[in-house]
Amino acid sequence: MKDFGYDVSDYRNVDPLFGTLDDFKALLDKAHSLNLKIVIDFVLTHSSDQHDWFQESRQNKDNEKSDWYIWADPKPDGSPPNNWQAHFGGSSWSFDIRRGQYYFHNFLPEQPDINLRNPDARQAILDAARFWLDMGVDGFRLDAARHYFCDPDLTDNPPNPNPSSVWFDHPTPFTMQIHENDIHLPDTLDFIEELRSLLDSYDDRMGVAEIGGENALAMAGQYTDGPQRMHTAYTFDLTSGDKLSASYIREKLEDFFQNTKEGWPSWAFSTHDVVRAASRWHPDKADKGWTHDPRLSKMMIATLCSLQGTAFIYQGEELGLPEAAIPPEKIQDPLGLYLYPLWQGRDGSRTPIPWRHEKPYAGFTTSEPWLPIPEAHVELCVANQDEAPDSVLNFTRAFLTWRKNHPALITGLIQFMDFDDDSILGFTRTTDQETLLCLFNFSDSEKQVPLSFPVQPIETSNTGSLQGSLGSTENSVMLPPFGLFYSSAESGSSCASSSEVSSVSAVSSSG
Repeated sequence: MKDFGYDVSDYRNVDPLFGTLDDFKALLDKAHSLNLKIVIDFVLTHSSDQHDWFQESRQNKDNEKSDWYIWADPKPDGSPPNNWQAHFGGSSWSFDIRRGQYYFHNFLPEQPDINLRNPDARQAILDAARFWLDMGVDGFRLDAARHYFCDPDLTDNPPNPNPSSVWFDHPTPFTMQIHENDIHLPDTLDFIEELRSLLDSYDDRMGVAEIGGENALAMAGQYTDGPQRMHTAYTFDLTSGDKLSASYIREKLEDFFQNTKEGWPSWAFSTHDVVRAASRWHPDKADKGWTHDPRLSKMMIATLCSLQGTAFIYQGEELGLPEAAIPPEKIQDPLGLYLYPLWQGRDGSRTPIPWRHEKPYAGFTTSEPWLPIPEAHVELCVANQDEAPDSVLNFTRAFLTWRKNHPALITGLIQFMDFDDDSILGFTRTTDQETLLCLFNFSDSEKQVPLSFPVQPIETSNTGSLQGSLGSTENSVMLPPFGLFYSSAESGSSCASSSEVSSVSAVSSSG
């Protein structure tokens, strides 16, 4: 548990911290009885250094599993085999005194990479996947999918002339390289197809690949390009930045669809690896904490679930939870421990869900959980929001129910509109059955949005004060702060302007 489950020591069991295999089977059966599906995280690029496979592999160079991991001799001066850098800092190579060689790890030293070019290791991983599919899980989230293979010749990575900054205002050794030899090798797509074939041998199973790093959208397009590859893939492209804007959303979607013929993306605004969007896009760090606005949280749910692709609502977004401030002595995340006080790490988005308005653990447990539950989260608990008709939770429930009745929002093609105000996002979603116009106001000011065609609003469920209305001028829409507006049009008609840019008007509070 050096990385909270992402260092697997047994691919066919549950860590005792979380229960037993029988507990998981009971969870799976209960979920299926409620018509819910369970997709599990499957970490197959690396294992724990405590896994029996690695324990055997490290003993010497001629045991049965000696080639199940990626081993290499030191250079003549004792240094690592090449210049590859790990995500979490330092070299991607650690020396093992037992075997007298270095082993490769993209992440922590406790997470050695499995050599998927070894047919026995590859089959063992596929057999582990089959174990869970036979049990009845509905699919896999494929962690770090672009990391499945590295260059067998261990060629150095070239320098990156324009390294990015990830956690600081300066690049890290990892970002200072172009990762052409340790990430996203051609073999990866062959293995993706092998995994898809395995999933397709069962009824109604799916796979979603996690793709990070530079050029992630192009990779996601490749990893999902056709029925022989993954059903979908998500990237971190919409999980960054401290300002939500129309161009930010539009550029990411257009980038994906321009780089694939048949690919299908997934989109998320928050994940367990980033600051929650409710705070990231509504920053107020005067007290070293985070604030939130329920109007923003509702509008983000609607926006995310209106984009072309599969929407992933991260746990707590349906409650509008802000990022949690973690006391330094409570930090668990290896990145947080490494980087504090510059950054508390990823724990702020990983705190337990608050179920009831009670202390000390908000109904989540009767004993101390792995991370503290902040007071702000207790106030936003499920029980409180159940009883509040205009809560983020009840908005989310109502919106998702409404969305199910509009196929355009599920499978429709997207076409963006041009406005001179980057706080206004507009697009259409179109299928053979319907065309929907979708407008969103990313600002906390009322905006009048001119259009070149007449519209009639479709009332969505439980939108309340966020519901847009017809504007004061012909063919215009009035969007309240963080407001939204949907309108139907004839199927196949084009609502989006092709070359004309519409001028949005800010509306003063007096009228």
